Amino acid sequence: MGDHGCNHLDTINQVTPSAKGCEECLKTGSMWVHLRLCRSCGHVGCCDDSPNRHATAHFHTTGHPIIEGYDPPEGWGWCFVDDVVIDLPDQTPQRGPIPRYI
Repeated sequence: MGDHGCNHLDTINQVTPSAKGCEECLKTGSMWVHLRLCRSCGHVGCCDDSPNRHATAHFHTTGHPIIEGYDPPEGWGWCFVDDVVIDLPDQTPQRGPIPRYI
């Protein structure tokens, strides 16, 4: 991994996860495959393999560029803007058991 080509590392914050699962899927009863955590604000959304792709939708709504592979904590980040995998300075702890849907 690396940070080659990412110009948004200064947007990485220590965050508190917004939910114990995909925030929007929990509200609507939808399912997810994996979770992604916004490292700007802590929004928890579902990955692009999930039916609703809420993490990507959050990026398009907010412009927050970097997500963390969150369920389970995977130790990598992704910059939507620069389209690159990045090394994260830390991993965000989970807020308790996360329900499994798929």
